[in-house]
This record gives sequence, structure tokens and C-alpha cells, in this order.
Amino acid sequence: MLHIGCHLSSTKGFAAMGRQALELGADTFQFFTRNPRGSRAKDLDTADAAVLADLLRERHFAPIIAHAPYTLNLCGAQESNRTFARDTMADDLRRLEYLPGQYYNFHPGSHVGQGVERGISYIAEGLNAILRENQTTTVLLETMAGKGSEVGGRFEELREILDRVVLADQMGVCLDTCHVSDGGYDIIHNLDGVLTEFDRVIGLHRLKAVHLNDSQNPTGARKDRHARIGEGCIGLEALGRVVRHPALRNLPFCLETPNELPGYAREIALMRAQAEA
Repeated sequence: MLHIGCHLSSTKGFAAMGRQALELGADTFQFFTRNPRGSRAKDLDTADAAVLADLLRERHFAPIIAHAPYTLNLCGAQESNRTFARDTMADDLRRLEYLPGQYYNFHPGSHVGQGVERGISYIAEGLNAILRENQTTTVLLETMAGKGSEVGGRFEELREILDRVVLADQMGVCLDTCHVSDGGYDIIHNLDGVLTEFDRVIGLHRLKAVHLNDSQNPTGARKDRHARIGEGCIGLEALGRVVRHPALRNLPFCLETPNELPGYAREIALMRAQAEA
């Protein structure tokens, strides 16, 4: 069975997101932990979180994905920026313990001219400062498109971060189809080869979730512009192979396509059909 969902707004609360996911035909979903372009988070409603936790268990959801704000940069040039990112992520992880056993996804960051090696070092330092042995949340590094000074556009960069994290068992990777394609990995014509490379460099056991997106740009463009399923350069046929691949099919897939809710419902149904094709 394909575990698939989409990105939902958290403004109406945890339980509302769970009910909305079910209405869309989803059995997982993603949400921002706080304003994606800011830092403030709503007060945590623990009772609401408990209702969602019960719903996830009763309806056999795959793990859901909490997404960190885009503004966080664990490898920023200014120490104050790195401290802000660490403090915000640590707070997010504390709050997520009210929804035990889920995923927390973040963009590794941009080294802003300091160099990839320095960026990787800062990211690992930040993770070592916030990860806790008793946490139930798995923290996911997202594969990036490699635009600008982004860290994480190559599998080797993610592996180097993981190698430097002390509590590496608390870590995993989220593969974004748009990002890896834009980053130069040919999932259109050589999905098996890309996954073999991922396994060689990182290990498929580290792959915990997939962001399922088409791309407005061809392979290797390094642009990071998502498109609706079947309307971009990756295409429906290639994305169908992604959801059917035996190494991926049991993972939670989350759509981040430019859609409103009816569009997400259509894409969820479309990809469920593709998974059975």
C-alpha cells in the first residue's frame, strides 16, 4: 500500500490536520512547525496533540513529517544565526515529543561562502548540540538541489554530516524528487542507478521519507522549482516508477506540489493508481 499525503496548514491545529488528511485520501502528511519564513510558534495545545496521536494510531498512518522553517541555517556565517537555528530546532524537538515516533525534516543549510567543509562541520556541531538519546523523533536531512551555496546537493555531503553526528541512529534522510533531479541525479532514466548510488554512499536504511514533486526544470538545472505531478520535466511516468520501486514503496511520500487541497486530493488518487499500475 502506498503511504501518501501532502503538506497541510497547521493553523487550525493538530487534530484538524489529521482529519483533513483523511478527507484527502491521505495516510500521512507534512506541516511546518512554525511560520516557515519566521520563528514564532503557536502555544502548544497538548490535548490537541494527544487527539492527533490517537488518530494516527487508530487509522494506521505512516509517520508524519514536521518541517522546520526555511529561515533556519545551522551553517550560517554568523554565530547568532547558528545559535538561533539550534535553539529553534531544539524547541521543535521538545514539542514533537507530544507526537511520539514522527519525523522532523530540515534543509541542511547554506554555507554562504564559507565552503562546504565548514558548512558540514557547523551542521554536525548543531545536531550534536540538540539531539537527545531518549527522543522518539527521527531528524531527517533533506536532499537539496545544490543551488547557490546549499549544502546537501550531493549524497556525499549528507553522508559526511551523518558520519559526524554522535547520535546518528536518531538521523535519516528525506529524498526530494525535484531536488535530486535538479541536483543532477537522473531519476527519470536511471532510478535504479540513483538508488544504488544512494545506498553506496549513505545506505538505503537511512532513507526514511520521500518528497514527491515534479520539477519545472531539467535534470541538473540546480534551480529547485516544484511543479505539479505530470506537469514538469520529471513527468508522471518517472514518478510512477518512484512510488512503485520496491526500495521506496513502504516509505511515507509527501506532495509539496503547488496545489490547493482539491489538487492534492487529485494527485493523491493519481499516485495511488500509479502505485498499483
